[in-house]
Amino acid sequence: MTPASRRVFAVIAAAGSSSRMGGKKKEFLPLPQGGTPLSRCLAVFLKALAGHRDFPLERVVIALPAEDFARHAREAQGALAAVLEAPRPGGLVSVDFVPGGATRQESVFRSLLFLQEHAPPEFARDALVLIHDGARPGMDEALVLRVAEAAATGGAALPAVEPVDTLKERGAEGLVSRHLDRSALAAAQTPQGFWFLPLLEAHRAARQNTGRVYTDDTEIWDALVPPGVNRGVRLVEGSARNKKITYPEDMPGHPVYRTGLGNDLHPLVSGRRLVLGGVEIPAGKGEGGHSDGDALLHAVIDALLGASALGDIGSFFPPGDPAWKDADSRDLLRRAWAAVEGAGWGLENIDCVVELEEPKLLPWREAVRESLAEILGCLPERVFVKAKTGEKIGPVGRGEAVRAWAVCLLKKNEGP
Repeated sequence: MTPASRRVFAVIAAAGSSSRMGGKKKEFLPLPQGGTPLSRCLAVFLKALAGHRDFPLERVVIALPAEDFARHAREAQGALAAVLEAPRPGGLVSVDFVPGGATRQESVFRSLLFLQEHAPPEFARDALVLIHDGARPGMDEALVLRVAEAAATGGAALPAVEPVDTLKERGAEGLVSRHLDRSALAAAQTPQGFWFLPLLEAHRAARQNTGRVYTDDTEIWDALVPPGVNRGVRLVEGSARNKKITYPEDMPGHPVYRTGLGNDLHPLVSGRRLVLGGVEIPAGKGEGGHSDGDALLHAVIDALLGASALGDIGSFFPPGDPAWKDADSRDLLRRAWAAVEGAGWGLENIDCVVELEEPKLLPWREAVRESLAEILGCLPERVFVKAKTGEKIGPVGRGEAVRAWAVCLLKKNEGP
C-alpha cells in the first residue's frame, strides 16, 4: 500500500421514512434493470473497492429505520439478496445493519460508532469512511475511487456537479434576496469521503450543538473537525446519473403519466378566416380573436401545458400583448410544445373534439390530423379529431361560435 492508501469503511444511509414516495421504502423498490437502489449501491462499493490494492473495503454498515428494526432488516436482506448471495470479488466484506436515528445526522453518527466498536483499532486509526445515500443508485466505480483518492490525500472530499437550474436565495415575504452565480455553485452528491476518526470526533461535537441540524457530513467536517486536521473539503467530479430518488417519478426507468384537458371558444365573424388545427377551411365566417383564433390549437396548447403543469395559454401568450396580435397559432403551439418537451415530457396521444355547426369538418379531418402531428413531431396515429354540431342549441348551434376540446396523455421521459 502506498502512503496515501487507507482501508475503507462504507456507510449507506437508508433510515428515512420515504414519506414522499407514498410510504414505500424507496431503497427497497425494484429497478427495471434488476436489483434495488440499495443493492445497486452495495454492488458498486464491492466492485470498486473489495480487494483494491490501495483502498480495500473492510466493512459496510447500512443504517435502517429504528422503528420496527427487525422487519426493516428482513426487508433489506431481501433487497440485497442478489448481491449478498453472489460471489464477492476480492474476498468477504462484512455487511451489517444498524438502527438509524430521527435525522440523517444521527443515523450516520450511530453507524460511525458501530464501526469504531467493531473494527480493530489499527484499522480505524488509518481508515477512510465513505458515506452514501441509499437512494442514489446511479453512482459508479470510477466515482467511488475519485472520492476515495481525494479524501485519502486531503481528509475530506465530495462529488459535485454544476447546478442545472439558475438558483436564487429566498428572502423575507417570498421575495428573491440574491441572484446566485450558478458557475460558482456546486450541487453536492454522495458518497462523501473522510478520514474516519476525525469525522467521528466532529460528529461527537455536532451532537453537543443541539440547536443545529447539519445537512450533510462535509458541513460537520468544515465546522467541527478537530484542531490540526485540514478543514478543506475537496470537490471531485460528480455524475449526472448519480441522482437521489425522492419522489416516485425519480425512480429510474419508471415513467410517469399525466393527462391534460383544454377547451376554447371563439366567436364566428365575417371577414376572418376559419382556421382549425392550422388548416384553413373555406367558410363564410372565421374565428374572431387576438391571434388567428384557431380554437383547436388553443385547446391543444392548454391541454399540453396543463398536463405538464407549466401554465396555460394565457400565461404563455397574454391576449393583451401586441406580440401575439394576429399570430399564427401553429407558431404558438410549437413554442408551447418546445417548453413541454424541454421539461422532459413526451406525447402518448391527443384526442380532440370540434363543435361547429357548419361547414362540415369531415372532409378536412385528415389534413387537420396531419397538421397537428407535424407541429408536435409525432405520427398522425397519435392524434385524432372528431366533429360535433350544436344541434341548433346555444352559440355553436346558432352558428355564432366554434368550440374545441382536447385531452392529452403525456409521459415523462424515462431516466437512466
